[in-house]
Amino acid sequence: MEKLSSIVSRVANQTYGHSRRFLPEQPWWNSLEPSFHKFPDDFYLDFKTQMMVEGTAALDIGLRTAMASLASVCCLPFTLSPKQLAEDYQDRFFYQKLGDTHDPTQFFKKPTEKVIVHRHPAGVMDYKPDDGGRCELLSFESPFETVNPKKREDYAKLTHNRTAWAQHWQHGDKPRPTICMIHGFMADPYWFNSKWLALPWFYKQGYDILLYTLPFHGRRRAPLEPFGGYGYFAHGILHINEAVAHAVYDFRLFMDYLESTGVEKMGVTGISLGGYTSAVLAAVEDRLQFCMPNVPVVSLVDLLYEWFPVAPLVKTGLRMAGINIHEARHTLSVQCPLTYKPKLPKERLMIISGAGDRLAPPKHSRLLWEHWDRCRLHWFPGNHILHLDQGKYLKDMAQFLRDIEFNK
Repeated sequence: MEKLSSIVSRVANQTYGHSRRFLPEQPWWNSLEPSFHKFPDDFYLDFKTQMMVEGTAALDIGLRTAMASLASVCCLPFTLSPKQLAEDYQDRFFYQKLGDTHDPTQFFKKPTEKVIVHRHPAGVMDYKPDDGGRCELLSFESPFETVNPKKREDYAKLTHNRTAWAQHWQHGDKPRPTICMIHGFMADPYWFNSKWLALPWFYKQGYDILLYTLPFHGRRRAPLEPFGGYGYFAHGILHINEAVAHAVYDFRLFMDYLESTGVEKMGVTGISLGGYTSAVLAAVEDRLQFCMPNVPVVSLVDLLYEWFPVAPLVKTGLRMAGINIHEARHTLSVQCPLTYKPKLPKERLMIISGAGDRLAPPKHSRLLWEHWDRCRLHWFPGNHILHLDQGKYLKDMAQFLRDIEFNK
């Protein structure tokens, strides 16, 4: 893997500067160092590449501050309110006990319902196949109920989130191996993600494409919510657990639908929060042929501890509630990919990460890489948004798909 990395990327894995081993023993939420969010993300690179990495990292810090400021104003007053914190403090044991089992089936229940999937015309800006294929929107009424019975009544009131959405690109001649893509936080437009990840390029290689919309994003967002993804983090800390469970549940129903149309091979890739979700799916869904998180987050608590000005607010709120970082990780561990072993062998796992990423820092990818038994890993010299040398990692992704015979 490391030899391959040195060939296909100007940033090789062995140039990562942090020498200590990241992977903690289970339970990871206790043994991962409390200062993990302070670990440096240094690479030993040639001058040109180093300047590319540091320049893009500086841009990411500016974007991160803007996003964190927006979240601080819009989400945290509700999530960290004394009433909400008191409620979450009392209910946290429900999720901690499920996380303690390290059994994903205890939290991520397999859907048993049959849903009616509706087809809709694609939008004006959406991809238009030029080979006789078609692009359409898919939707169904989600039967998901929160895992915690106490949360069901309030969660059900979020009516716009009840309808699951995805965009489907089909060649139309026969069921094809399908690449399922999951977008990132606040980045839900289909046209944006199709261009960002060069999905038309993969489509032209013969794959069908499914772009999945996460809960509280896109058409699932309520009209008065200020941005896509607001509902993920604006209803309390424990609500995040249920939002991830919902994301996994509806994705599996779309997998059921694809199977019903004759699709035999499906794999998942996702970016940022979508990368996090795809990594969770790798521990839950054995029907997947591959999982390729792109610039993934791994521990949401540690990420928030690094984002200014969110970090001091989160730390203060948790301190007021009497919760330290270990306890906070434990509370969210039930939906973290580090809690569970992947169902896929490491030959079917691949991570893509930016050396200059400061929204989902490289340390998160390294931690997931070690948890996944040092699977295939590709570094590029860019940040969370600017994926410099993208052509190289796209070719590496395509080679990966050929290596696992996903194209057959």
